[in-house]
Amino acid sequence: MKISYTSSCLVKPAKTTSNGRMSLAEWDQIGYISHIPTIHIYKPPHNDPTQSNTILENLKDSLSRILVHFYPLAGRLNWIDGGRLELDCNDMGVQFIEAETKSKLEDLGEFSTSPEIQYLAPRIDYENTPFENLPLMYVQITKFQCGAIAISPAMSHVIVDGRSASYFLAEWSRLSRGEPLGFAPFLDKKVLRAGEALYTTPSPDFSPFLPPPLLIGETDDKEERKKETTVTMLKLTKNQVDFLKNKANETRHDKNSRPYSRYETVTGHIWRCASKARGHKSEQLTGLGVSVDIRKRMLPPVPQNYFGNSTIDVVASGCSGDLISKPLGYAASRVREAIDRVTHEYVHSTIDFWKNLDDLSPFQDIHALTGDEGPFYGNPNLGVTSWLTLPFHGLDFGCGEEIYMGPVTHDIDGDFILFPGQDGDGSMVVRSCLQVPHMEAFKKIFYESI
Repeated sequence: MKISYTSSCLVKPAKTTSNGRMSLAEWDQIGYISHIPTIHIYKPPHNDPTQSNTILENLKDSLSRILVHFYPLAGRLNWIDGGRLELDCNDMGVQFIEAETKSKLEDLGEFSTSPEIQYLAPRIDYENTPFENLPLMYVQITKFQCGAIAISPAMSHVIVDGRSASYFLAEWSRLSRGEPLGFAPFLDKKVLRAGEALYTTPSPDFSPFLPPPLLIGETDDKEERKKETTVTMLKLTKNQVDFLKNKANETRHDKNSRPYSRYETVTGHIWRCASKARGHKSEQLTGLGVSVDIRKRMLPPVPQNYFGNSTIDVVASGCSGDLISKPLGYAASRVREAIDRVTHEYVHSTIDFWKNLDDLSPFQDIHALTGDEGPFYGNPNLGVTSWLTLPFHGLDFGCGEEIYMGPVTHDIDGDFILFPGQDGDGSMVVRSCLQVPHMEAFKKIFYESI
């Protein structure tokens, strides 16, 4: 697909906001500190073909107005001592890019697995642009020859996690439709002790960061990172999800405990199937990366409209032989054990662990998700991210019916994302990425028991 860029400008808040420096929470500053894009594709307007110009102006205007409330996105980041960052709320603005292509929607084929879809996302030059000069949000609007429109926002992971990003987009879409703001964001990062001192010196035995297991016989993951991957979308009907949940809960030891959730169940199913498809030895250690929302786990709870990072990554672990030979409930229980570790006390211990480090830079990935730095959750490991409850789907910016929403393709081995079915019928779609030799076996095993 050939893209022609027709315009690029900075969209600033419609009026002056609270200027000044803002301290960031520790886990704003670790892991991916690059931008995470999504793609939203809309059908061609039915009326005047020039309507797309009106849509563009409306998107700019509504973005300017929503930034008054979500002004951190209009700022810039600054490096301070110890590989740490702070936010400069300076109203410099969001990069707004207009583009067009002679391609039509049908040229993309299957949106979810098309390599062409990456061209609809903003191209961010991390190599040649000083980090302090990078906008914290980019938006690319691409007009197709058929009149369809793609909207691709890319927000800095330093500023938002998935829940905060979806919250912002939902509020922006409200203003684009001419509706008032639904919920103003809660911006006080002190709720997660940003800029505050240590509570206690962390125990030398405590570490929230442990390197993922390696394949038996390997001393590093360099070769696994190089291997070709492929992406596929696997659908589970509501009946299939319910079947898996019932199967997992059959062997739940404490029948008075809460049943395994659809996330715990389906993630356990994926973990078992991947271990088998990869042909692991029975004694192979395998790790499963899980992101846990801490809002309701804190005392008092973090406000639901908190705008920032409020997820913590934990790792479930097990032996492939146990995962494969034991019932599904075993894998689901390992997932739950990892999630249940995240208590109020655990969160504060984690904050103290990061605060106690002299330098955070070894735990940061500035560049693309496919780089060679940072932890690797490919073979023998995986990560399963849930978008099941995030309001990314069905966003209405006043430019027609959304026909596709998804992440930009990151072909990383072991990367799984759970989406709700578009019909709202309780079905689920599993976006799966594995090494090419493992995918066909995975698809077969995934469905054969359900």
